[in-house]
Amino acid sequence: MLTALPASAQDHAQERDDPCRFTPGERANLQNCEPVSVTDTTIVVLGEGLPETPAAPAYSTITIDRDALISTGSGRLEDALSNVAGFQQFRRSDSRAANPSAQGATLRALGGNATSRALILLDGVPISDPFFGYIPFSSIGPEQLSSVRVTRGGGSGPFGAGALAGTIRLQSAGADALGLFNVSALVNHRGDTELSASLAPEVGDGFAVINGRWDRGDGFFTTPEDQRVPASSRANFDSWSLGGRIVQPLGDNLEVQARVLAFEDNRTLRFEGADNSSEGQDIALRLVSRGDWEVDVLGYAQWRNFTNVVISSTRFVRVLDQKDTPATGLGGRIEIRPPVGGGHTLRFGADYRRSDGELFEDSFSAFTGALRENRFAGGVNTDLGLFVEDDWEIGDLLLTGGVRADRYTINDGFYRAIAADGTVVRDDVFADRADWEVTWRAGALYPLSDAVEVRGAVYSGFRLPTLNELYRPFVVFPVVTQANENLEPERLEGWELGVDIFPAAGAALSATFFDNQVEGAIANVTLEPNLRQRRNLDAIDAQGLEFAASIERGPFSLNGTLVYTDAEVVGTGSAANLDGNRPPQTPEFSASVTAAYAFMDDGRISATLRHVGSQFEGDQENDVLPAATPIDLFAQVPIVDRLSFTARAENLLDEGIVTRNQGDSIDLGIPRTVWVGLRWGF
Repeated sequence: MLTALPASAQDHAQERDDPCRFTPGERANLQNCEPVSVTDTTIVVLGEGLPETPAAPAYSTITIDRDALISTGSGRLEDALSNVAGFQQFRRSDSRAANPSAQGATLRALGGNATSRALILLDGVPISDPFFGYIPFSSIGPEQLSSVRVTRGGGSGPFGAGALAGTIRLQSAGADALGLFNVSALVNHRGDTELSASLAPEVGDGFAVINGRWDRGDGFFTTPEDQRVPASSRANFDSWSLGGRIVQPLGDNLEVQARVLAFEDNRTLRFEGADNSSEGQDIALRLVSRGDWEVDVLGYAQWRNFTNVVISSTRFVRVLDQKDTPATGLGGRIEIRPPVGGGHTLRFGADYRRSDGELFEDSFSAFTGALRENRFAGGVNTDLGLFVEDDWEIGDLLLTGGVRADRYTINDGFYRAIAADGTVVRDDVFADRADWEVTWRAGALYPLSDAVEVRGAVYSGFRLPTLNELYRPFVVFPVVTQANENLEPERLEGWELGVDIFPAAGAALSATFFDNQVEGAIANVTLEPNLRQRRNLDAIDAQGLEFAASIERGPFSLNGTLVYTDAEVVGTGSAANLDGNRPPQTPEFSASVTAAYAFMDDGRISATLRHVGSQFEGDQENDVLPAATPIDLFAQVPIVDRLSFTARAENLLDEGIVTRNQGDSIDLGIPRTVWVGLRWGF
């Protein structure tokens, strides 16, 4: 089964193996293997949006299939995404042992940032937190998905305003992939447990899905043994999610899709009492028309909250209680594809996003435990985008180009601090701002032969600062990081050249050179010892080489990705001392390779080796996080009828993975962890 394979390579490999080949302007009639016009009756997979446009492979794209998603060592979505070299979170920890507000996702080593520089969509809906911009990875089990499509480089099209480093599209699995009923239960050698289940009956001419997941456990010590104190705690976690989805055709060409999700995640990090939580409730409604005029209309609403208690690392008492951070995300989009003909696939439309939220927190004295201040902060960000894009097929040559115009506002920003005796310490109301951003992208794909395709692309993108970056200061003792209400959007310009090679059926190679620059990159800039402020840097420059390879021979498959990136900060003024430095949390080299063997109806054995190069904790090129090379294993063996035995191993060789290093105060990632369990389903 193809896994981390370039999208163009996957399509090509499928066509080479399929005697029913068809041209980009046609779709396959699966009954008689004859090409039919797209206006004729076709077989459509329910529950998805409009298909990718013909020239989508012109951009550097990796597709992760369902087999790869559900056979990771950890069973976590972020683990599966890490098979795409160049994907990174702010820290190396997964969602069981990281503060949720640090779980930003980015691509192409464009600098460590707790806010996502990549746009992540679930069934077309942006899922980043409206206040912080982090991704709630624990709310999405990989077993709920059919595929993930990762496009690297600045974005355009729907919701392109957030696709600074690229776009990650998560597609929910339908009834055909899930089966009527599935349940899985696992336990590891520390007593942590994982339970998931789904029910996907046919309803009318469509289907419904109800899925749930519950993960809990005492976790492991993130603090090295020689740094532990009586107050040190294991990384306890207890999270659940419950979702529902219904998909129904309405006539021949119209389909309605509705989705709901509720989740809660509780964690304890480093010290007893250092508890945090995140929760959310999401709804989305989508109408897809696949007639001559293809139309995709989507609306969504999200309600999120976050809490966090900070414990002093010297006196081990509560010093900060972020007791409430309610936030709301509202938005929608419409995309229209008219039948223009002439080899053109035209799409245009509009999208809208609104994020608002407030922070309520209390500050306490580390010496007396008495309340020092009540703090309040928040605001509203909006973005209205208009987009148009056209793919043009001229014989074998595919051309694509698009442009966006975004009207954004940054409104109602405030920060207020009130001392325990009622004295107003600060009462700031910040000026409203609004402006336009115009971004674009263009690409080309051309087959030199049946075995070689070349492609190239140029693009731009932008990302608004989040409410967190604009208005919320924070302390990781003894370092104070100030917010900055004057932050400007981050802007990216870049280009890439690539080649895809298909030496034989079931084999593909891909190589891409890219050159990206993020102007105004937001970073925590050191102003003096123990004092930082979020500021716009002049730029982050990143040039690199990306490689991907996939080989499938019957039940055997081998998939790998590798990226080398040369990234540096361009800094002047207060950031002049950062000029030429490697951005924090940015490795120079990363790679992943997975070997798998499929057997019987539902059996699979796989092994994954990943390597992440060394990186710096901060902007001064200090406090090194050493390179790490963990190995994970997965096995699922059918026992009888619908029952299978499952075993997983995370970090098999117990590699030391440093996830934080602040003045030699260290946090560690997952140690060797072995899971066993059972899966039953049909």
